[in-house]
Amino acid sequence: MFAIVAAAVFGFALLLDLINSDLGAPDLFNWNTLVLIGLLCVALHLAGIGGRLPRRRR
Repeated sequence: MFAIVAAAVFGFALLLDLINSDLGAPDLFNWNTLVLIGLLCVALHLAGIGGRLPRRRR
């Protein structure tokens, strides 16, 4: 799940970089911040957080 979120964040960061936009908030939505959020999501995904829920055995 975090990998999908990271892919979406990286795609959004790439789009902002390509159109040279900061959405009117240069300190909040710059590409450095979005890349760091994406890397955090990838790291959480690789750590096993946000994966499948454990199944209950009957």
